Amino acid sequence: MDILPFMGIGFVILLLSGMPIGFAVGSISVAVFYLMDVPALYSMIPQRFFAGLDSFTLMAMPFFIFAGEIMNSSRITHRIVEFANVLIAHIRGGLAHVNVIASIFFAGMTGAAVSDAAALGSMLIPAMVEDGYDEDFAAAVTGGSSIIGPTIPPSNMMVLYGAMMGVSIAGLFAAGILPGIILGIIMMVVSAIISKRRNYPKAEKRASLKEIFSAFIKAFPALLMPIIILGGILLGVFTPTEAAAVAVFYAFLIGYFVYGTLNIRDIPDLLESTARTTGVVFLIIASANIMGWILANQRIPEQIAELFLSITENPLLILLLINILMLIVGMFMDIAAALVILGPVLHPIAVDLGVSPIQFGIIMVFALNIALKTPPVGACLYVLMGLTDLTLEELTRAIWPYILASLLLLFLITYVDFITLLIPSILGIG
Repeated sequence: MDILPFMGIGFVILLLSGMPIGFAVGSISVAVFYLMDVPALYSMIPQRFFAGLDSFTLMAMPFFIFAGEIMNSSRITHRIVEFANVLIAHIRGGLAHVNVIASIFFAGMTGAAVSDAAALGSMLIPAMVEDGYDEDFAAAVTGGSSIIGPTIPPSNMMVLYGAMMGVSIAGLFAAGILPGIILGIIMMVVSAIISKRRNYPKAEKRASLKEIFSAFIKAFPALLMPIIILGGILLGVFTPTEAAAVAVFYAFLIGYFVYGTLNIRDIPDLLESTARTTGVVFLIIASANIMGWILANQRIPEQIAELFLSITENPLLILLLINILMLIVGMFMDIAAALVILGPVLHPIAVDLGVSPIQFGIIMVFALNIALKTPPVGACLYVLMGLTDLTLEELTRAIWPYILASLLLLFLITYVDFITLLIPSILGIG
């Protein structure tokens, strides 16, 4: 029988039935093994399941997740927001810009959009509403800028992609810096246009140099974290996995000893939360590795490549089709699962087209992260709905300018490799 339609239809049915995506991927993969009726293949199931997780590089993910949990629990976000506030609150729509700038600073600590949306949204959305901003706009700018987190390193998605595809994680981290900064600038431009049109408030006076210096000193230990992580990786002091462990140690150090806001009694709960998040992601990775073997065995990547080539042989159009495919899949599937499933299929196609593996890694991570703020399963949207009284429809209407701005950057990094490859080439990485 034709395996691909069975897998596709079966997978969708399992998801619609409410089965968690990790179990859905594993169940449909085991069912396909059974239908292939090759007894020797049965031993492949546990082997592929284990092989999917048998990577030292993947150990970086739980460490980075734990570091983010500690940073959130320590309320270090407040220092970052206060520093961003004194820098830019005097501009029209100042708190919206503070939201974006805080996301840029926060990105170097957690590498997760949902954490960014939850941490900054819980503090800034009420503050913006109290200051005269519309609630839907406050939520939209928070959600729009949240994907800066997994674009500027460290990024859990980059770790996952690099481990799967054998691509330099240090190179991916370096490649994400410039797109992340450009995304922040674009988000601020969109916020400025909307703020001017709606006549949102601004601070009555510019902060003094003394106030800026005082806020900087308070935020300095937190701002130093991404410098230590990225500097250590890019200078070869430690590997990305070791850097993740350093991030945990440093987060604990400043949370407990410097700021004194981390409660030791919270550590077990933070570990449990980390274990839950990691377990979900790792189950998806392990199950998807079984599916990946089936797809490779059935030559699915080659068939998809042939399908694209049957439509057009223009590399630019093929990349457009790949982006459209990732955006559509990301709208309906968990982005970690989408990355694990689509990565082995699309990566060889892009490389054959002459796209740098590092550049395509950034393209793929960024495209799928856009889905975090698009319905129907955008995780950031549901986090923001939980923080506000907005419905999904209201939030979607408010966030669409930020989605369009993100799409603009996606196509820029797809067709202008300078944006992603400049910093890795300067550093000689990848």
